[in-house]
Amino acid sequence: MNKLRLAIVRQKYRPDGGAERFISRALEALDSEQLDLNIITRSWQGTPNPAWHLHICNPAKLGRISRERGFARAARACWEQQQFDIVQSHERIAGCDIFRAGDGVHRVWLEQRARIVSPWQRLSATLSPYHRYVLQAEADMFNAASLKAVICNSEMVKQDILRNFALDASKIHVIHNAIDSKRFQPATAELRHAARHQLDLPQNASVMIYVGSGFERKGLKAAIEAVAESDRYLIIVGQDKQLSRYQQLANQLNCLNRMRFVGVQQDVQPLYHAADALLLPTLYDPFPNVVLEAMACGLAIITSTGCGGAEFVRDGEEGFVCDALDTSALNRAVLAVPALSEDDTMGCAARRRVEPYGPERLATALTSLYQHVLSQR
Repeated sequence: MNKLRLAIVRQKYRPDGGAERFISRALEALDSEQLDLNIITRSWQGTPNPAWHLHICNPAKLGRISRERGFARAARACWEQQQFDIVQSHERIAGCDIFRAGDGVHRVWLEQRARIVSPWQRLSATLSPYHRYVLQAEADMFNAASLKAVICNSEMVKQDILRNFALDASKIHVIHNAIDSKRFQPATAELRHAARHQLDLPQNASVMIYVGSGFERKGLKAAIEAVAESDRYLIIVGQDKQLSRYQQLANQLNCLNRMRFVGVQQDVQPLYHAADALLLPTLYDPFPNVVLEAMACGLAIITSTGCGGAEFVRDGEEGFVCDALDTSALNRAVLAVPALSEDDTMGCAARRRVEPYGPERLATALTSLYQHVLSQR
């Protein structure tokens, strides 16, 4: 039997990115005798599996639109020349067989962002040539006759696509990200003690953790405001150019002494082990991997209606779901989550919810989808 020649398109591969972790978990799970795996990318950081074939498409770029348009043309030329059996794009490029909507729907993100920016910034986004380019590229890709399937990592994104594009619902497949719940484990009392000691956190305090770079979109302002009105502590993992603005906010709200800004971390698990719950009031996030990781570590989840991960959370069971900007509801949720050392019911429920979502499940779903797409040729 001939090998299936699968091409995966991702402009810039960063090992710590959510889309990239989906790709690497999927590729490792799919790496078999039947598959010939190809990556079309502008640049690849880290060491790829020697069995994968890299196709570097790195045309010159002069600004954001030129970067996007140039890569789209080069990637399409590459896959047309190579004649792959299936092209799965993680970028908005018309002509692919499968699109993975890992970033959700750009129009919906702009609608959500409009809730927190000034009227001038809203106007600027409306007139922005870059946003216009992305909206057009997205529409062209969803309307292309060649598109056979869309992978969403949450039901929320599926509904966003159906609401905004005339796409047949049968083409949209919800395939949740994988989590290795053998690797991500709840903390033992000793691990929790050590993790808190490292961060200078009181052993008996109730501690929230926020994980995500790009603080505006991920809702750090709302997270700080929700914690400020309590005695809780907050670990902040991630980076942002406006970091000092958030430190100043915490200082103004008299809670900077309860904040732990720790920057980007290669391994977040020890930090999950210091916490009792994940607090992620993100404005718009298709399904952040950090939700799965935190749940596998036995943490309750406080997140927003704009987070795809909310579909894994029942109020009062695995955590709480609030509007991203409703700081009083977020504050009530922060106060309602018990310390794990006192009551781990929510944390245990969270771990049970994600345990079935291992790499094997992802591989089975993808293999089945690829067979379905091939049968349509």
